[in-house]
Amino acid sequence: MLEAQSLTLNYGEKNIIENLNLIIPKGEITVLVGANGCGKSTLLRSLARLMKPKSGDIVLNGDLIKSLPTKEIAKRMAILPQGPIAPEGLTVQQLAKQGRYPYQSWRKQWSKDDEDIVNEALRATGMSEFKNKPVNSLSGGQRQRAWIAMTLAQKTNTILLDEPTTYLDMTHQVDILDLLFELNEKEKRTIVMVLHDLNLACRYAHHIVAVRNKGIYVQGQPEEVVTGLMVKDVFQMNCDIIQDPIFGTPLCIPHGKGRKVVGKRNREREVLHV
Repeated sequence: MLEAQSLTLNYGEKNIIENLNLIIPKGEITVLVGANGCGKSTLLRSLARLMKPKSGDIVLNGDLIKSLPTKEIAKRMAILPQGPIAPEGLTVQQLAKQGRYPYQSWRKQWSKDDEDIVNEALRATGMSEFKNKPVNSLSGGQRQRAWIAMTLAQKTNTILLDEPTTYLDMTHQVDILDLLFELNEKEKRTIVMVLHDLNLACRYAHHIVAVRNKGIYVQGQPEEVVTGLMVKDVFQMNCDIIQDPIFGTPLCIPHGKGRKVVGKRNREREVLHV
């Protein structure tokens, strides 16, 4: 279990998160949502011990992560930051092998078990055929799969991802989220993600946490969390919430100015038809 207790995070004198308490449901997909600059990525970084809290604690399986050695954390929790960059010429297989680093020592060198785990991670992400290709030569979706292969090779029960679909087209966004969903379904890994697309969050999350005003505005199942009032308060946007015709999850339809444009076009068509 991953938990934040009375957590306050800051940049300089400015607090980004204040006195936040959060329990991440074990074996489920949790998605952090909120407006730009609300602190959701900062919160994710803190959960991964990439950022030191001003006050409060992060607890992982009953242990304070600030007291754990870095390698021990890496055996329990994998983190994929936003927009990671691989060194020039690094192949997909070499990148995936980095996930086994926490298990290496002067007494325990690379083994057949390590090799098997890396190969399985490449198979699970569909990257086996690209294993000898440089990561930087791949498409955006393939690169993201390569990085996910590295996190799978860590063999952790918890995976944290900061905006894993950023810069990807619609097809590759769904492709990556399908992959993560399957990992959760098959292996019951706890997955925590930051996503900007509220509709994709509703489709793939078991648990949604909406961040606003330096804390949690609301959390729970998508059907409980995603309402017109929540979108108005958190994103400052008017919308209609309907049922997704395919998944049955909440579907957010923003109002915006497009509604007036469509209405004008429809009226023009009616005039032309007459």
